[in-house]
Amino acid sequence: MTIIVTGGAGFIGSNFVLYMLKNYSEDRIICLDKLTYAGNLSTLQSVMDHPNFRFVKADICDRETVYQVFEEEKPNIVVNFAAESHVDRSIEDPGIFLQTNVMGTAVLMDACRKYGIQRYHQVSTDEVYGDLPLDRPDLFFTETTPLHTSSPYSASKASADLLVMAYYRTYELPATISRCSNNYGPYHFPEKLIPLMIINALSDKPLPVYGKGLNVRDWLYVEDHCRAIDLIIHKGKTGEVYNVGGHNEWRNIDIVKLICKELGKPENLITYVTDRKGHDMRYAIDPTKIHDELGWLPETKFEDGIQKTIQWYLSHLEWWSEIISGAYQGYYERMYGDR
Repeated sequence: MTIIVTGGAGFIGSNFVLYMLKNYSEDRIICLDKLTYAGNLSTLQSVMDHPNFRFVKADICDRETVYQVFEEEKPNIVVNFAAESHVDRSIEDPGIFLQTNVMGTAVLMDACRKYGIQRYHQVSTDEVYGDLPLDRPDLFFTETTPLHTSSPYSASKASADLLVMAYYRTYELPATISRCSNNYGPYHFPEKLIPLMIINALSDKPLPVYGKGLNVRDWLYVEDHCRAIDLIIHKGKTGEVYNVGGHNEWRNIDIVKLICKELGKPENLITYVTDRKGHDMRYAIDPTKIHDELGWLPETKFEDGIQKTIQWYLSHLEWWSEIISGAYQGYYERMYGDR
């Protein structure tokens, strides 16, 4: 099969590309990525010369280029990871989130309709559900939980989800959606909580925590997420939404303290900063549906996954140092500009 993976140079997308090339030796993987600030082509360096891999630097909003790739590759499956994803940035500049996350999704689905595909899969987020109260640990997000967004980012992702379901109903586009809890693991961009805290702690810099750090997130190791998407695109039912989570809830402050402990750093590095506007208090996914229908369960315990993640950052200093310095943004031209 030929699979187009958009946003494949980002955190979860790149892990998915590597996962698919490792587990499906006969499949051809085409990665489309605009290489915005969060896209890092050096993440895919090990597979750039793989015979079953092709990288295309492209914006999913660029209809002409997207159609050209579909014409050339005739994909069977499209998995859309491409998205602006940082809540703080969406609060500062909502427009780019609407353009990429909504209009870009429409372009991809129009291409799927024009050229025909077996499956279009939209990678969404649990943030489309809003948040849950801290004093109700019995409540979880299910696939039937109403959408109730809190930020321009989550609103743009919810809008894309609604558009996907509209294309499924109106045009019979064979589409599925997954909504996952917070991911962590290798190649996580340093602006996100876990890698930011690891990198700052290693440099004995302040560890900025929003508010009092009481916000709760459900954490999932990124490879477990990749396995879930693999199952959905091959065995999931079209027109369905699948929640992906690990019943692994942690308060932000406890995550930061755990990282300090693992790295042997003092907790007095923790600095409390003004809370984010509209900051959701608790996310918690009920993954019963994907377990019952597709047999998926997370395999990585958080205690093991966080240690693997910390060790990865300790052994890949060059990767994140280039991001912090900004040098990574010239990687494409240096390595592949003449290709």
